[in-house]
Amino acid sequence: MAAPVHITFLGGLGEIGRNCAVLELEGSLLLIDCGLMFPDTDMLGVDLVLPDFTWLIERADDIVGVVATHGHEDHVGALSYLLRDAKLPLFGTELTLGLARSRIEESGLAQRAEFNVVDDGDTWDIGPFEVEFLPVTHSVPQGVATAFRTPQGTILHTGDFKLDLTPVDGRLTDLARIGALSSGEGIRLLLSDSTNADQPGHARSETSVGTVLYDLMHEHEGRRVITACFASHVHRVQQIADAALAFGRVIAPLGRSMRKNMSMAREMGLLRIPDASIIDIEEVDKHEPGKVCVISTGSQGEPMSALALLAGSENRWLKLTPDDTVILSSHPIPGNEISVTKVIENLVRQGAEVVHSGIADVHATGHAKAEDLKLMLSIAQPDWFVPVHGEYRHLVEHARLARTMGVDPDHVIVAEDGDRLVLDDNGLRPAGRVPADYVYVHGTVGDIGTGVLRDRRILADEGVVSAIVCVDRRKKRIVAGPEIATRGWIHEKEGAETLLELAEKVRVAVQGALNSTDGPPADLEKVVRRTAGSFVADKTRRRPMIVPVILDA
Repeated sequence: MAAPVHITFLGGLGEIGRNCAVLELEGSLLLIDCGLMFPDTDMLGVDLVLPDFTWLIERADDIVGVVATHGHEDHVGALSYLLRDAKLPLFGTELTLGLARSRIEESGLAQRAEFNVVDDGDTWDIGPFEVEFLPVTHSVPQGVATAFRTPQGTILHTGDFKLDLTPVDGRLTDLARIGALSSGEGIRLLLSDSTNADQPGHARSETSVGTVLYDLMHEHEGRRVITACFASHVHRVQQIADAALAFGRVIAPLGRSMRKNMSMAREMGLLRIPDASIIDIEEVDKHEPGKVCVISTGSQGEPMSALALLAGSENRWLKLTPDDTVILSSHPIPGNEISVTKVIENLVRQGAEVVHSGIADVHATGHAKAEDLKLMLSIAQPDWFVPVHGEYRHLVEHARLARTMGVDPDHVIVAEDGDRLVLDDNGLRPAGRVPADYVYVHGTVGDIGTGVLRDRRILADEGVVSAIVCVDRRKKRIVAGPEIATRGWIHEKEGAETLLELAEKVRVAVQGALNSTDGPPADLEKVVRRTAGSFVADKTRRRPMIVPVILDA
């Protein structure tokens, strides 16, 4: 019997972000991506969300490497956190590792990573795995699909991809090689991007956005143009620059990551902008407004991004005027709609004209849509299929597409975060679970826990009520209080009578408890919490956080 291969999913199945899967063969672990997720609006105060690395850290010595499919944060952004507990060889294309290295170096952990640059078509031996890197098109250059040759056959992971027949850099998704793998050794298991599985048709080519940007530059001649897109979207930056240069504009990067990534992409030959056409943002006012194009970060409405600061009149370099046009060359990531809308609102309040994806076709998705996914399935013809990368509805829809394309329904598995599957001589089947909860990052603090988030939601939704009582347990009497303080429940001046009534309820309950027990302070705290909680709920139909404070005289 051939050695089995285990596949463990630590993130990316049931959400957009935290992409991290682990292949296990003969005791060796090989990661496919290690990404983070940006918080939802209900994750109050949370900066980032990571995969749960508990299971991985316990087996840190078994990790033979991390294959990075491309340079987006949801695929490489968590590496700097895993590197705190494990030394890792990283494998990816030049730009992918360049983007990953930036965050790793900021964390001071570059010495714990080994950077191995791969080229299109390369085959590397990583531990017991033979890994082939195949080019795919996406919204960041140099993305790859990966073919893992194992004793159980070839496992193909598409990475994030689209089928762009006219990409900006001419680098096509290598469907020919995927077809050769399928017709030759066969593809035993396909893991494929599901982000747009519920979107009909084909994904637009990235070059189609260039035409729209050119027309906008023409339409807004004489006005200063400020564009915003992802700093990693080098192809979009190239097309913005091309459109601007066609009308004699200079290019001014705005935002630390935009300046950094543009410089890195130019050094790698991936971004072609003449030196004379790039100016520092400090020099913008030296040029006629109609001859300037600013390329900024902040297209997702991030609170401290360059565009958000500009929209709030807090950007140190630029001030908006009614003669400015702002182009958001992006589409809000699910969960970011409110933030993006707020930025647009603030930009308009300052008199700027705003163009976004709801007005013009200034964005093209980087993910394959339904017809593209069906084409991938028809070429790969996998024996087994697991949809990856997407919310649960995307995974279910992709599974339906696979069955439509002839994959045996019994050979299609919709997995979730934490699931372990085993591929052996008998096929693919579930093999247990590992911890895969969200790990919340707030500032420099790691996992702040679901309990902290729950408390924050209560504070935000219902407020807090504190009851302070000073007691003499020996004499069984209340020395001072109860003193009631509240924030976010009722206004203390308007609710003075209610607060007095609550204080009396607490006083009676505490005195009764003192008369009947010699228990510890925690017992009195329970009495206060129960009494105050019941009163507040009955009086106002609200459930604020109750904070009892018992002081001993």
